[in-house]
Amino acid sequence: MESIVPIKGKVRFAITLDPSVWIFDDRKKKMDDFFKEDAKADDEMETYTKEVSKHWDKEMTEGAQLPETQKKPKRKYNKQEMRTESYGIYFHDFLKNSEPESDAVEVIVECENSEHRFSMEQAEKLILCFSDKGKALKEDGPVHIYYGSTPEEKITHVRAFRVQ
Repeated sequence: MESIVPIKGKVRFAITLDPSVWIFDDRKKKMDDFFKEDAKADDEMETYTKEVSKHWDKEMTEGAQLPETQKKPKRKYNKQEMRTESYGIYFHDFLKNSEPESDAVEVIVECENSEHRFSMEQAEKLILCFSDKGKALKEDGPVHIYYGSTPEEKITHVRAFRVQ
């Protein structure tokens, strides 16, 4: 079984996806989080407003501080969680990086024995699951695609994405 999945077709950049390295990607989320109602209702503007308000309050009470030299903090990973949780990542970032041509209308998911078609709008909402309880999806992977609002709506044995 091939462990990489290409994005090909009407794209400016044909790219290959390697799900084995996504465990260290900051964009990954626990699969349970994708299907929670409250996670979908999170309002970005409200979050932004709260952060700006917190910063304003800090400056008013402590005064402005000069920025320190920019040091990127080291990411810490919970090894136990990585060994027991199921993780996924949205497909839209990968699709955007491949730069589909302006006349592209759909994404075809090529599987071992079938094909599944999604409009470009639907494809941007696809979730790629790459880990089940801390294990790579070797038997029916390398990724599972979740396309609906429930975990039961999934596609397995994915081999490629073709943009048309």
